[in-house]
Amino acid sequence: MKSKIHSVLKQALEDVKPNEEELRIIKSLTQGFLKILEASKKKLKIDAEIFVGGSAAKGTIIKKDHYDIDIFLRFHKKYPDENLSDLTERILKVIPKKQKIHGSRDYFRVKTGKTIFFEIIPVKRIKNQKEAENVTDLSYFHVNYVKRKLKGKLLDEVRLAKAFCHANGCYGAESYIKGFSGYALELLIYNYGSFLKFIRAMEVIGQKAKPLATSSKRGQNTATAKVKKGQGKIVIDIEKNYKNKNTILMDLNSAKLQSPIIVIDPTHKQRNVLAALSDETFEKFQKACMDFLKNPSIKAFENKGVNFEEIEKNAKKKKYEFILLEAITDRQEGDIAGSKLLKFYNHLAEEINKYFDVKKQEFEYNGEKTARFAFAVKKKKEILLRGPKADDKENLKRFKAKHKKIFIKNNRIYAKGATNMNLNAFIKNWEKKNGKRLKEMYVVNLTIAKLKF
Repeated sequence: MKSKIHSVLKQALEDVKPNEEELRIIKSLTQGFLKILEASKKKLKIDAEIFVGGSAAKGTIIKKDHYDIDIFLRFHKKYPDENLSDLTERILKVIPKKQKIHGSRDYFRVKTGKTIFFEIIPVKRIKNQKEAENVTDLSYFHVNYVKRKLKGKLLDEVRLAKAFCHANGCYGAESYIKGFSGYALELLIYNYGSFLKFIRAMEVIGQKAKPLATSSKRGQNTATAKVKKGQGKIVIDIEKNYKNKNTILMDLNSAKLQSPIIVIDPTHKQRNVLAALSDETFEKFQKACMDFLKNPSIKAFENKGVNFEEIEKNAKKKKYEFILLEAITDRQEGDIAGSKLLKFYNHLAEEINKYFDVKKQEFEYNGEKTARFAFAVKKKKEILLRGPKADDKENLKRFKAKHKKIFIKNNRIYAKGATNMNLNAFIKNWEKKNGKRLKEMYVVNLTIAKLKF
C-alpha cells in the first residue's frame, strides 16, 4: 500500500506541476505587465510599491486551464482607504481591457495571452500587521513568510495539497465553497511536513475522543490526535504566539473559532487563517482523505465536478424522484454570484423538504452566473400544513373546508395531509407563486434541466 501511495503521488505531481515552458511564459508576461504598471505609476506620481503575490510568488502554482497571477499595489498610508481602488484604476488607465471586481475594496482583472489573468489588488503599505484595514493588507507578509519557510520538496507537497483540494471541491475560502485557502494549505503543509502526513491527520479527526494539545511545532505527531466532534478542535500555532490552546480560545473572537480547525496566522496572531472553513466542506474533504488512503488513485487529483448522471441513475434504482435545476443570477460573477446562488439553493432545499424526504442533494457553481442543483426525493407520507390564526374566523372557515385533520398549536391552525404533486410539478408551482422571492434573491431564471447520457 505504501509503495502504491507514493507511486500515485509521484504521478499526481507530474500532472499538476507546470512545466518549465509554462513557468517561463508566466514569468515573461508578468515581468512585462509589471513594467507597464511601474511606468504608469511613476508618470502619475503615485506612491505605491508593486509586488507579485499568491502562488506565483511563493513557488506553489499548480497546472490549470488558466492562471490567476496576483499583483498587489501597496499604497502609502497617506492615501485614504476609500481612494485606493480609484488610484488603482488610474494606474491601469493604460490597459485597454480590464474588468472591475467589486469587493471590500474593488480590484481589477486583466487577461493577457491565452490563459493568463492578472488580478491587480490595492492594499495599504503597513509596517505593523495590527494596522491592517483589510485582510489583503496582510498579503505582503504572507508571501514573505511562506517564501522563508517553504523550500525544496515542501513546495511540491503544497502543490499536491492544492490539487487534491481542487479536485474534491474544497479549495477556496469563498463563501460558496468555505474551504481551504492557498495560504492555509501552505501553512498546514509546513506544520505537518508533507501532504501524506497532513491528510492522515485530517482523516482521524472525529474518530475517537481524546484530549488535544495545541500543535505548535512543525511536523509534530498531530497526525495521531483524535477528537470527538463538538468536544475539541485542532489548533495549530506554528510560531507559538500563545502559551497554550486555552489561551487561544480565550483571546480570539468567537466568530473566528467556528471552523473545525484553527490555524493561527503566523504574521498576525489574532487571525484564524481557516475561519472560513465550514463543517460541511471539512467533512467532504475528510471523506476524500479517507477514500484516498484506503484506495490510492490518481482520480483523487482529477477535477470531476458533481456527477449528476450518477445521482439520477441511483435515484431511479431506488425509485426516488429526481430533478436537475439550473439557476441564473444577475449578480457579479465570482464570490458574489456564487454566494447568492448557494443561498437560493439552500432556501429551495428547505422548501422542498417541507413536502419531500430529500435523499440526496448537490450544488455546483460554474464560476460565472449559473449554478445547477440536483435533488433526489421521496414523497412524505404525511406533511404539516400551516393555516391561519385561530381567531381568524373567515380564513379558518376556508381552511377547514379544504382540510379534515386540523389542530391548534400556539394559537394557529394546522392540518395534516399528503403531498399531492410530484417534484417537477411542485417546482413549477413554487416558482409561479414565488416570483417576488426569486427577485429578492437575485435569481433571474430558474429552469428544469435535462441530462444527456
